[in-house]
Amino acid sequence: MAGRVMHAIQYQSCGEGPTELKYVEVPVPTPKKDEILIKVEAASLSPIDWKIQQGHLKPMFPRELPQIPGTDVAGEVVEVGSGVKNFKAGDKVIAMSNFGNGGGLAEFLVAKANLTVARPEEVSAAEAAGLPAAGLMAHQALTDSAGVKLDGSGKPVNILITGASSGAGHYAIQLAKLGNVHVTAICASEHMEVVKSLGADEVVDCATPDGVALNSPSGKKYDVVIHCGAATSWSTFEPNLASNGKIFDVNPTPSALKTYALKKLTFSKKQQIPVLLSPKGENLDFLVKLMKEGKLKTVIDSKYPLNKTENAWAKNIDDKVMGKLILET
Repeated sequence: MAGRVMHAIQYQSCGEGPTELKYVEVPVPTPKKDEILIKVEAASLSPIDWKIQQGHLKPMFPRELPQIPGTDVAGEVVEVGSGVKNFKAGDKVIAMSNFGNGGGLAEFLVAKANLTVARPEEVSAAEAAGLPAAGLMAHQALTDSAGVKLDGSGKPVNILITGASSGAGHYAIQLAKLGNVHVTAICASEHMEVVKSLGADEVVDCATPDGVALNSPSGKKYDVVIHCGAATSWSTFEPNLASNGKIFDVNPTPSALKTYALKKLTFSKKQQIPVLLSPKGENLDFLVKLMKEGKLKTVIDSKYPLNKTENAWAKNIDDKVMGKLILET
């Protein structure tokens, strides 16, 4: 497709708001040996997208400007690199690019073959596009970090999920309930019914005294916290933790990293541990199979056409999203 152009969302500098996003024409990318060119049907936004655009993750991201943001897409294979043997033109797929390069908010995306998986016909493009970053983060935090067995074979675990209506949070509820887990979820009042419907055993309004204090209505102490919410002090978490309770923080702040170091140095049984996403294709494939079986779903807050990304971006920054924001090409 050399020489062809496509529409994409792009920004030229960091630190500006949604108005910095421009709907532009740029060349269609060409896949390298281990890459796949995908015609994007749907893409999703993640909180990290606007944080990168605001310059919060410099000097790591973005790697270069101008930047096409977005990492999570669903679409159809158009072309494959010479080294790709497991996909062909016409295949329906789900893919994730890396945070440094982005590229998802466009009509075409080049993605690594090892972070691309088949999309079954039972899973819509919009639902699939919400899954990669948020779903993989929830899965990693629960399984690799917290050691929860999603086949239900593990010992009983009491889990708190903060920011339970977020992208990672709403997937974490559903995945946790596949295990031998009691879930207390904290979210905004307007999202409580949806969060309850996803399987949470207890749902607490984040604006109430119990919500602010992270208290379980049944008085449970938490073996595990999957912290997907706003920055919260150790002094708020600590009284609610079981004797060896662990907080797995998917949005670690500098303060949280200091707490992590301090608790390690003092050999504390209670710890706050950062979770840095390490995406794996086999884990994404596992999540897609759960979707196909009806055991996992994407709650879609709202959909926007690609040329209205500015509106979706503003809502993403506002941080009142239930589930995922979807852009359709």
